[in-house]
Amino acid sequence: MLTRLGRLAVRRSGAVLLGALLVLLGLAAYGAGAQQDLDLSRWSAPGTESVRAADRLRADFHTGNPNLAVLVTARDGDVDSPRTARAARELVAGIAELPGVADVSSYWDARSPALRGEDGRRALVLAHLTGSATDTREQLADLSPRLTRTTAELDVRVGGQEEISRQVGEQARADFLRAEAFALPVVLLLLILVYRRTVAALLTVAVGLLSVLGTLAGLRLLAQFTSVSTFAANLALVLGLGLGVDYSLFVINRYREERAAGRAQRDAVLATTVTAGRTVVFSGITVGVSLCALLVFPFFFLSSFAYAGVLVVLTAVAGAVLVLPAALARWGHRVERPAAPASGFWHRAALAALRRPVLAGAGVLAVLLVAAAPVLGLRFGLPDERTLPAGTSSRTTSEIVHREFAAEPTDTIQVVLTERTEPAATRAYAARLSRVPGVFQVDAPEGTYRDGRRTGAPGQDRLTAVDGRARLAVVPTQRAMYGDVPAFVERVRGTEAPAPALVGGYPGETTDFRATLLDRLPYAVGIVLVATYVILFLMTGSVLLPLKATVLNLLSLSVMFGCLVWVFQDGHLSGLLGFTPTGSIEPSIPVLMFCVAYGLSMDYEVFLLARIKEEHERTGDTVRAVGEGIRHSAPLITAAAGILALSFLSYATGGVVFLKELGVGTALTVLVDATLIRVVLLPVTMRLAGRANWWAPRRLRGLRIRERAAGDGDVLHGEYV
Repeated sequence: MLTRLGRLAVRRSGAVLLGALLVLLGLAAYGAGAQQDLDLSRWSAPGTESVRAADRLRADFHTGNPNLAVLVTARDGDVDSPRTARAARELVAGIAELPGVADVSSYWDARSPALRGEDGRRALVLAHLTGSATDTREQLADLSPRLTRTTAELDVRVGGQEEISRQVGEQARADFLRAEAFALPVVLLLLILVYRRTVAALLTVAVGLLSVLGTLAGLRLLAQFTSVSTFAANLALVLGLGLGVDYSLFVINRYREERAAGRAQRDAVLATTVTAGRTVVFSGITVGVSLCALLVFPFFFLSSFAYAGVLVVLTAVAGAVLVLPAALARWGHRVERPAAPASGFWHRAALAALRRPVLAGAGVLAVLLVAAAPVLGLRFGLPDERTLPAGTSSRTTSEIVHREFAAEPTDTIQVVLTERTEPAATRAYAARLSRVPGVFQVDAPEGTYRDGRRTGAPGQDRLTAVDGRARLAVVPTQRAMYGDVPAFVERVRGTEAPAPALVGGYPGETTDFRATLLDRLPYAVGIVLVATYVILFLMTGSVLLPLKATVLNLLSLSVMFGCLVWVFQDGHLSGLLGFTPTGSIEPSIPVLMFCVAYGLSMDYEVFLLARIKEEHERTGDTVRAVGEGIRHSAPLITAAAGILALSFLSYATGGVVFLKELGVGTALTVLVDATLIRVVLLPVTMRLAGRANWWAPRRLRGLRIRERAAGDGDVLHGEYV
């Protein structure tokens, strides 16, 4: 296949390049509107108890979680003064008349102490916005500025989980544009410094752009048939640009080597496509498989990153093995320059490690283990308003509620009884729930309950369905929602109910989301480890080398997770990076980072092992093959890693903590992997293993996928005319 692609690129270079240009323009036109077609997501897991509760709320009670919170502050006196109350009731009536707004409740209607601040100056209005996450957040984009106001009587602010999520999405889009504006010119400048040839740098950026735009266009097309998260565009930018740079660096450098060895330009292009192209294909498969593991999770937030990963790989590989060779066939003379020098820093460092393998390996291993040690304190938690930068309106509103309200009514747990119950049984159940630690009050059809006693009169008809089934609103305390939320939800679920009960609401949804994620995590990790092991075995024909690569990759990932804990969980460098530590890590981001970083680490493993394998087949000397492989590959791996790390670090200046974690953690992993792991630990372990590196059982030896070596018969004999 690669031979045929190489011949096509050489013989029809003009047609290939013209076609690529037209495709690039089409992708740019179509992909430019991708962000508008991508969706926002909620923290919910299909099929779980909280989702079934939400379905019942929607079908039987025509409502859902209170996803719109309006904080009202009295400008004069307190919220009970006649002037303030009159203005507040007018505000509530206006909110109730807005399209898409259902189930409005306020302090002035319910007189609930959960909706009143402790000093009496503030009170809350809660409502449910109908529709999907994307629908409600589009609605909030219009409602939030209209509702936010200051009058003679009231100061009005908008908050709630949906408003927080909406502003997270807006911030992520802004971060995407900022990263795009920063990454492209900086990457181009660095490539010019690496190549010392402007044409080579431009061709590399073109391959990266082809990957980014192709991925965005593919995501937009997929969004017509399934839900695709808007955050997938953020990954498309850095990963598309990064892999485009990685693959182009190795292809162009191999072309330079072939030309320096005396091959004619067209012969060099074909030899490059066959040799470097094979490595690029294996690398792409490895990255794609790692990200496809995200499909085991039933959340389109994570599956969208799998879609993005596959699209990035397909477009980057296509650009590197077809479009770039065609460009080299036309303009190769303008990228030529002597390949890697006879010796260099990384080559000398590797040779020094090979001379003292135990000492060098033990020293680097000690450094990595110390860096990874904080991972032992990893704590998973749930997201809150601190995901956003300080000063963001929804975060400020949530902070005021947290500081000045004893309860957290915006995070009410919704309990739906699926069968009709007697009023006395419902009252007893409400009383039991109100005694659960962390519960501020329970609103039931028979009244409001606190500490096992009824404190409010009946009359809440909205809590009873037509057929007599009841729902109860369990309002948590502030302390409960800033503590162990899953444990609190389980206490509510463990309370004896008079009929089968479904427990949901935002706390229930996030708890079920985390539980489902952690339940599926072993499957995702297993898929990544097994699949990449098989791919490396098919490439190298060795049983030991894929195992060693797996262990080294897990070591570099441990450093990444140690960084997550030390920086983002414990708050070190929070002032420099501009975020507020929460004392825990939201679990879906480390899962995403595992798949992304593992694929990228294996990417460099593939490049280095392919070259070492090639040298070993030529000389039969493992130590020499390792040295030569590092001499040819390490400078490129370091340059590619530096550029990729810089692309990911562009998100460190953004406003969303999730993207900061992804950017900083992945950048650190890539740099550690390309230096300490690939230049010291890999050669050291290969030196110690000796001939065992290349061993495989006799029955498995024939499974290796072999390439036709450069110079074989009709492959490289100038058959182009």
